[in-house]
Amino acid sequence: MNDLSNPQLLVLSNGHGEDVIAVRILQELQQLANPPQIFALPLVGEGSAYQKLGIPLIGSVRTMPSGGFIYMDGKQLVRDMQGGLVQLTLNQIQAVRNWVNSCQESGQKSGILAVGDIVPLLFASLSGANYAFVGTAKSEYYVRDEVGLLKRKTRGARWENFSGSIYHPWERWLMSRPRCQAVFPRDSLTTKILQKWQIPAFDMGNPMMDGLQPSFPTQNFYRRDAQKQELPRPLLVTILPGSRPPEAYNNWERIIIAVSTLITSLRNQDISRDVIFLGAIAPSLHFDSLSQILQAMGWVLQPQAENPLQIADSKTLVFKQNHAYFILTQNAYNDCLHLGDLAIATAGTATEQFVGLGKPAIIIPGSGPQFTPAFAEAQTRLLGKSVILVEEPQAVAAVALSLLNNPDQLHQIAENGVRRMGVPGAARKIAECLRERLY
Repeated sequence: MNDLSNPQLLVLSNGHGEDVIAVRILQELQQLANPPQIFALPLVGEGSAYQKLGIPLIGSVRTMPSGGFIYMDGKQLVRDMQGGLVQLTLNQIQAVRNWVNSCQESGQKSGILAVGDIVPLLFASLSGANYAFVGTAKSEYYVRDEVGLLKRKTRGARWENFSGSIYHPWERWLMSRPRCQAVFPRDSLTTKILQKWQIPAFDMGNPMMDGLQPSFPTQNFYRRDAQKQELPRPLLVTILPGSRPPEAYNNWERIIIAVSTLITSLRNQDISRDVIFLGAIAPSLHFDSLSQILQAMGWVLQPQAENPLQIADSKTLVFKQNHAYFILTQNAYNDCLHLGDLAIATAGTATEQFVGLGKPAIIIPGSGPQFTPAFAEAQTRLLGKSVILVEEPQAVAAVALSLLNNPDQLHQIAENGVRRMGVPGAARKIAECLRERLY
């Protein structure tokens, strides 16, 4: 039975990454005095992030064939349509309306938090309740930087900014409705542009940078015997293959080619530093499959005692090839982000978070459906000089060596990453603003 003294909040999100961002905000909201009773409706996928937090789901949930990447490929949209997307969408819209009507009939205050893109925003606007929007999918950095519009080569690029913003007029219309109480863009530049219209946009930062604390101080991460033996600090390279099978397995093979080329280049340059590669592996991927690919390319599995780093995962797999180590972990993601001097990546959110810590990422496009050449090119606009796009894995080594020999460039990259992704604390600020504005 619902508690009539507490307001009700329904969260709408459309993707696993959006679910995670929403949960970060909800965790902060639950820490405030008199928090609302929270419900969720994940529009894509089954909402495992909500279920782990014990948040009840309303309506129908289902994993579509595309996994949510219908914007990357028209064929994916067709597959989803054949998989029941239209009926699922209609059922979800009705579920949102039923939830709002139920709150109104019982005399409870209700509000909706939409997280993602225009789809949850549209659902919220159709609900009849007050709503707020966390815009995770769009940033003005896709079309401009602080100086002005970016030069683009394609005709279609003009469409992205035809009305003076990355957010199109119909999206801004949904954000400017009287029932829209707050909009939280992902960065300061986007907030500044949206505030030119009658939109209640608040610059609270990006929740993607919350919850990334390492397990212990970074100065303790390096080899146990480094100080005793006066060993030079190893070069640490974080590997971010993405989370969606089978795409991640295909990208993993390309990444390992890049790793092998980098090791050879360091040896040819007579660079004596040890190299440690840290594979931050999503729980959705199988260790065995990744391990087999590594071993097929000459990496030898080591006893756990040979682990050269102290990371918070007792189930790591440690491989060695000559003087290089490769560590796989599924439970020390934050440590991998903080440890890396640079990253080799074929990932979306993980790359953004790594860059947000002030570090460079070298990205290699694959065959998709997510990390395609088009996606990778867009990521270079979103993240600017913090990401370097290479067409083939063999090109990674030259870029990495250039970065390591250019401290001024690394300093600029550090400043750029923090500016584009923000500092930790956004989830708490958004939660406090929601409590003030939505009820």
